[in-house]
Amino acid sequence: MKLLRYGEAGHEKPGMLDANGNIRDLSEHVGMLAGPGLAQETLAALAEIDAESLPLVDGAPRLGAPLARVETFHAIGLNYARHAEEAGMSAPAEPIIFTKAASSLAGPFDALTLPRGSEKGDWEVELGVVIGRRAEHVSEAEALDHVAGYCTINDVSERAWQIERGGQWIKGKSAPGFGPVGPYLVTADEVPDPQALGLEMCLNGEVMQKSTTADMIFSVAELISYMSRFMALVPGDVIATGTPEGVGMGMSPQRFLRKGDVMELEVDGLGRQRTEVV
Repeated sequence: MKLLRYGEAGHEKPGMLDANGNIRDLSEHVGMLAGPGLAQETLAALAEIDAESLPLVDGAPRLGAPLARVETFHAIGLNYARHAEEAGMSAPAEPIIFTKAASSLAGPFDALTLPRGSEKGDWEVELGVVIGRRAEHVSEAEALDHVAGYCTINDVSERAWQIERGGQWIKGKSAPGFGPVGPYLVTADEVPDPQALGLEMCLNGEVMQKSTTADMIFSVAELISYMSRFMALVPGDVIATGTPEGVGMGMSPQRFLRKGDVMELEVDGLGRQRTEVV
């Protein structure tokens, strides 16, 4: 299934795409696509519904993030081999884990307002993983059994705040709008191998990032297993699994976001985003 939320910001309704790409209203079957609403049992029940029997949504409404909220917005740093190279850093021996503020969550087509004082806004196309089953001390072999689905994420970053101001990376990762997610939550059954997905990010029509998840240093299964040793992952948690090479910070000269820029990014099979900087 491809699940989504449509409508004006703050008033979105849950929906799904039918076989013809039309939006169908899921309001009578699920209250909120978040937390327990993303549990595997809930998604299994939704999968039994004939999409053609659901009310058809007219027109082309705004699409919000497919999740009404994020329980914890986890993220992984330096998880692509060639990205580590462009950053001039060695591949990490263990995953680098940080968080983004849950309030950074944004829709896939919402405009991005750079925060006051921002100097070095940057882009990062990433594969997002949504947890659907509580995970504690799980093995790599069983890790993917805890995934509800996958999504496209832009881990927007303010590099000066992330790197030059000391402290934790969260400062440079968490401004409102810094977490565009979607357009869809694609359930795990439609993604048989999360390590075989292409990623692309274009800035003003020019390709900046183009890679595949095969370049990940730590696979999705490794990340879930590793993280579950230190914390409980719960339904509705999101993991942004790292970005490939081609970020603005890695360019020579460096290139950072400015008003009027348009970011378009996509992960194979998970949908394409478009974000204009205003």
